[in-house]
Amino acid sequence: MKEFFSIGEVSRLFNVKISALRYYDEIGLLKPEYKDGQTNYRYYSTQQFERLDTIKYLRALGLPINKLLDFYNSQNTNTLLHLLKSQQAEIDRKKKELERIERKISRRITHIEDAVNMPLYQITKIKLPAMRVAYLQHEYVLGHDIEHSLAELRTHLNVNEDIFIGKIGLSISAANVKAKQFDKYSSIFMILEDENEKTSSEIIFPSREYLQIRFKGSHPEAEPYYKKLLAYMKEHHYEVAGDSIEITLIDYGITNNLDNYVTEILLPIK
Repeated sequence: MKEFFSIGEVSRLFNVKISALRYYDEIGLLKPEYKDGQTNYRYYSTQQFERLDTIKYLRALGLPINKLLDFYNSQNTNTLLHLLKSQQAEIDRKKKELERIERKISRRITHIEDAVNMPLYQITKIKLPAMRVAYLQHEYVLGHDIEHSLAELRTHLNVNEDIFIGKIGLSISAANVKAKQFDKYSSIFMILEDENEKTSSEIIFPSREYLQIRFKGSHPEAEPYYKKLLAYMKEHHYEVAGDSIEITLIDYGITNNLDNYVTEILLPIK
């Protein structure tokens, strides 16, 4: 049986880069059996194989190099147990985070499919459940930079950056809807779809009935559809029961083509 293995042979046997083996030697994590005094070549015996297997295993679990050094320097099995339990907790945290991201992706797919497949320009009476929203009372006039308003929503409500990918909406006050002032928005909000999403300030849009219409375009193209909703309300003897909800379902976050934008208006009725 071969007694010693060169660093190149160990690299091939364990699929570990030569540079990594040299680094492990430099920091004292895995010393070779001996170094040739003249060539400075590193040689390993089978005694190092078991440790290298363990290092690869623990690195695959995500354990950082400094933690591995702590373990081998302590020579204490309790240290390894503590490290493994700590890493187990970290993996569990990451798993929950990935599950949260997966839920967001699934909802996003559902929203896009719904926006693409639902008929446009038709008025429908629907009842929606209560919605949690991050809400900022903020006047916004068409033509102004909406990104500035979104930045204010982040700042004022302390919205966590990684949750700031939900449905963003604008509202026109009931008074302005009745006065047919469709270019003056009274608030901006984001729908909080995950129970774990928290902000420093949130409100609940109550469960209620709405008239719904969807159209090609974004907020600047909304005015004729508000007029269409008001005409429908008058014809069917409904009254405006609250602020509108206006959400661009397909926007620049999904497509660069303005012709593919889809926006929804929800007008609460009684």
